[in-house]
Amino acid sequence: MAKIKTIGVLTSGGDAPGMNAAIRAVTRAGICNGFNIKGVFRGYDGLINGEITDFSTENVSGIIMQGGTILKTARSKEFLTTVGKEKAYEQMQKNQIDALVVIGGNGSLTGAMHFAQEYDVCCIGLPGTIDNDLYGTDSTIGYDTTMNTIMDCVDRIRDTAQSHERIFFVEVMGRDAGFLAQNSAIACGAEAAIIPEESTDVDQLARFMERGIRKSKKSCIVIVSESPKCGALYYADRVKHEFPEFDVRVSILGHLQRGGRPTAHDRILASRTGVGAIDAIMQGQRNIMVGIRNNEVVYVPLIEAIRSDKPFDKKLIHVLDELSI
Repeated sequence: MAKIKTIGVLTSGGDAPGMNAAIRAVTRAGICNGFNIKGVFRGYDGLINGEITDFSTENVSGIIMQGGTILKTARSKEFLTTVGKEKAYEQMQKNQIDALVVIGGNGSLTGAMHFAQEYDVCCIGLPGTIDNDLYGTDSTIGYDTTMNTIMDCVDRIRDTAQSHERIFFVEVMGRDAGFLAQNSAIACGAEAAIIPEESTDVDQLARFMERGIRKSKKSCIVIVSESPKCGALYYADRVKHEFPEFDVRVSILGHLQRGGRPTAHDRILASRTGVGAIDAIMQGQRNIMVGIRNNEVVYVPLIEAIRSDKPFDKKLIHVLDELSI
């Protein structure tokens, strides 16, 4: 196996607060340990098109507190093709990149896994996604910041909900995982959370409504995981028809959840996993994701990290049920 001298780093998929801290950590830890670091702009599309530049410590100075990603990001359809991967590999050879650190979520790490398998290159993944849906790490980069953003938004929405005695359905991101919705519901004191892991039928929705009435008020907050079929608009429409006596509103938080200065937790997580990526390369690790589990850095095979069944603690549902009476 050829010695790794140059490491490329890219961000892919949806941006997450803390990605810049991860870029900084990979760059500085890499240089500290004698590697050349190259920044790849615009994700896999940038790798395919050769948007690559040498990175020094100055390139990552003063970015740890910034949201978004200085490397920009994109979702690459071309990289899913055989031709796209071939172009990406050719650019790695042209730029003498021996290993690739990919900061992103499920789709990004899936791409890294297939790329590594087809071209026998060293790919190291960092868990950069607000959804917290990657297996093998307690938290993903961006998740904590997004939770705090949701909490701040819902606190403000509750002022209006109480003043006007309204029911608000607040839709949050999370795709196929309910971690954001369930935990933000607990943090915000919401009356209910509607998540993919727990199917919600008419009786459950009615029970949610009754809790608000039992508190001698007609206002309540229901946090809903985004869904193309059963999002906040769907449940609000049901309430309007089934409980017409209530004043119902919907707030879809959307992309504001992705932005903002990363919290201390996300900066530390990004820094530890970024250093962990360089350590992994020095140890000869290949095709793994660096995560944090029980406060320890762990190496998780990419095929395990992208599993769709990350354990969801059903006890959290019980906690919310008891606290929302």
